[in-house]
Amino acid sequence: MSQTKTIEAKVTGHVQGVAFRTWTRSRARKLGLTGWVRNDASGSVTTHLQGDARDVDQMLTDLWSGPAAASVRDVQSYKATPSEFADFSISR
Repeated sequence: MSQTKTIEAKVTGHVQGVAFRTWTRSRARKLGLTGWVRNDASGSVTTHLQGDARDVDQMLTDLWSGPAAASVRDVQSYKATPSEFADFSISR
């Protein structure tokens, strides 16, 4: 039986203006995750990931690479409150 996991992660480095949100949405959807991703005023990207624990863990690993033009310095994650999402979206 699979276990559901919900986290939020903050990705820092050169992660805005490099299609990081689009890449995150595409990768999350391939893994069957729901949630959202958004740019933050600080220049970081924050994402809410929800789904099978193994898939969420895989996404956390993937966030360290991101799209080719990105340069990730750090990924910090913490438990989040589960919510009802139909899909994975880019939040503005």
